[in-house]
Amino acid sequence: MIQNEPIIRRGDMIRCALCKDAPCDAACDKLTPSRLLRGVWFRNEQGMVSRLPEENPCLACDTSCERACVRPGEVPVRELVNRLYSQVKPETETPVPPDEDRLRCDLCGVPLENPFLLSSSVVASTYDMCARAFEAGWAGACFKTICSLDIHEASPRFSAVTGDSGAIMGFKNIEQLSDHSVAENMEIFRRLKAKYPSKLILASIMGRDEAEWGTLARLCEENGADTVELNFSCPNMAEGGLGSDIGQVPALVERFTAAAKRACHIPVLAKLTPNVDNMSPAAEAARRGGADGIAAINTIKSVVGVNLHTFVSAPAVRGQSAVGGYSGNAVRPIALRFIAELGRNPALQGLHLSAMGGVETWQDALEFILLGGGSIQVTTAVMQYGYRIIDDLKEGLNLYLAEMGFAGVKEAVGLGLESLSGTTDALERDTVVFPRFIRERCVGCGRCEISCADGGHQAIRLDGSRRPVLNGKRCVGCHLCVLVPRMTAFKTRRRDVGHCDAPCVILS
Repeated sequence: MIQNEPIIRRGDMIRCALCKDAPCDAACDKLTPSRLLRGVWFRNEQGMVSRLPEENPCLACDTSCERACVRPGEVPVRELVNRLYSQVKPETETPVPPDEDRLRCDLCGVPLENPFLLSSSVVASTYDMCARAFEAGWAGACFKTICSLDIHEASPRFSAVTGDSGAIMGFKNIEQLSDHSVAENMEIFRRLKAKYPSKLILASIMGRDEAEWGTLARLCEENGADTVELNFSCPNMAEGGLGSDIGQVPALVERFTAAAKRACHIPVLAKLTPNVDNMSPAAEAARRGGADGIAAINTIKSVVGVNLHTFVSAPAVRGQSAVGGYSGNAVRPIALRFIAELGRNPALQGLHLSAMGGVETWQDALEFILLGGGSIQVTTAVMQYGYRIIDDLKEGLNLYLAEMGFAGVKEAVGLGLESLSGTTDALERDTVVFPRFIRERCVGCGRCEISCADGGHQAIRLDGSRRPVLNGKRCVGCHLCVLVPRMTAFKTRRRDVGHCDAPCVILS
């Protein structure tokens, strides 16, 4: 059964460090606990059922894995495995497919083993890194943007916004382009294509004029690149008419796309900036210039944090900082909005959309696919968790496609577009969907009443037993009360002052 919400939540294993060479594995001769926990973290708990022995070895174990943990006794490994057996396994109707044939797709006609690519960034910046990613199972890589400029990076160049768990929600970088020479990058392409002929090499390039865009595109094709991505969107390379300065001017997008297309015979994608109101004008200009596809989104211009003592925002470089690019899970709703805009635009029909922006789990990736993405690019999650996330990306998506009866990824592309309107004007407004309180789950915190009173329509009060009572005459069905207790339950678990397996307010 396909789960919109995970049966086991990240909050249940919030202290797990997702270790490299995890000590819990060495302490257990029946399971690989770290692999099971990683599957739970990346919302692939149903896929983990296939890795369980028929009989649950945790029922009679001495929890040596928990004692061996880098945080001894803080990660409830046995409880989590027991819940895989007792809660997830009974709900799992479809086994993990024995092959990955359903994942096969293409990028502008170039075959892909699966839709998952590394996006142009530090995670795809050397031969060794790309080789390890290919060995791990990634279908290809968009190499870090190649240019003729002399790149010299600042230090430090990263900062982040973290959630209550400490996990990165939003990530800021002031990183620029590849600091290898063009010749060095061409040598990397030749080596990668010789060793991994079935993997896709997507060459990201940035030129300063038409001649340079054309020269770089031609060199990439001659040295083994399968496709070219034109970086019209880097927020850290805007001065002098580069990066996002180009992506904000459709005429430049069209001109430089045409220059690259004239110089090479492989597919060309235009990577567009989200630092605009609408992306369609630039995307339509790229199509006029001959682009075979669009890549989006690049990072969003941002300022992250200001030190209250030094008054300098992060990252601070010798007392100075700069506006930089924001990425990570926090930008996914914005990225989805732009992909949906492009997917719904009839003037762009037939163009391949290579989508990115905050993908961590297979569900994140699937959201982009349902809104029109034909391939998925990832960076920030790899920086945080490593190339190994490809295991759960592939397995989770493969299982979903099998459960839905889809023969392949392409059958899911764009299925979410029809129900999505560009504005709220088209929505039906005569129905009120009341919330339903699950009284046996309610702990009497009163957060639903506070939120409804101060942020809603004063439709909830607590009775003498501290249980919520709904006033249907006042309730307008906004569902703020459905959201707030979920956050409360998560924080309760994290602080170890109680336990809540499920929200206490749900949709009626």
